[in-house]
Amino acid sequence: MAKPLLSIITVTYNAAGTLRPTLESVARQTCTDYEHLIIDGASTDDTLKIAIGAGTERTRITSERDKGIYDAMNRGMGLAQGSYLIFLNAGDSFHSDETLQHFADAIREHDMPGIVYGQTVLVGGDDRHVTGPRHLTAPRELTLKSFADGMLVCHQAMAVLKRIAGPYDLRYRLSADYDWVIKCLQHSRHNIYLDEVVIDYLDEGMTTRNHKASLMERFKIMCHYYGTAATIGRHFKFAARHLQRRLTTNSKQ
Repeated sequence: MAKPLLSIITVTYNAAGTLRPTLESVARQTCTDYEHLIIDGASTDDTLKIAIGAGTERTRITSERDKGIYDAMNRGMGLAQGSYLIFLNAGDSFHSDETLQHFADAIREHDMPGIVYGQTVLVGGDDRHVTGPRHLTAPRELTLKSFADGMLVCHQAMAVLKRIAGPYDLRYRLSADYDWVIKCLQHSRHNIYLDEVVIDYLDEGMTTRNHKASLMERFKIMCHYYGTAATIGRHFKFAARHLQRRLTTNSKQ
């Protein structure tokens, strides 16, 4: 197969319960200019059986022990042959059958931009019904400064030009994706917004401990790129935003 435009990378570890909708979503895409890499961490459940059974001629599967999700993502980048990278986690899916084609059209129309991105909705349950929008909305204009306000664009909802993408920093166990996108933005010539939902994100929730640890890592990354004083100031705004979101949620119950 000729080198594809898009490399979709799905990292798995014991993902038998969530992987099938992801694979089916990729297989339904009307665009065919892609490869799908399944980077498995030596699963002990039926993950590989499902991946092999639901894969297509564009699917490549590897399975070996790794040092965690970001190490596996680095391995996926090393194997990717496409010009652009899309990281699609097990359980997440493309929002429509035409999503990948819209990415490809935007890339060609705008002369190989650094990043093409769109919106995300949350889905849940066996029927994968939409539970609501992501709490952060992707901006129409995306710059390096945008991410000073947090991870405004979902990691899965972007196609990144491979040649501007370095490895994930394994010092960050929970928020290396935030650091990685900032680095990509530093090297992106221009970014293109798709005015549509592109990703259905599986809303599984997160333990309080992991959530707090992730926020602490993200705070450290923000301070590094945007300055400590400015980051502290922004966190007062984040706290107000979080409080308003909780009040809105409670008023609807």
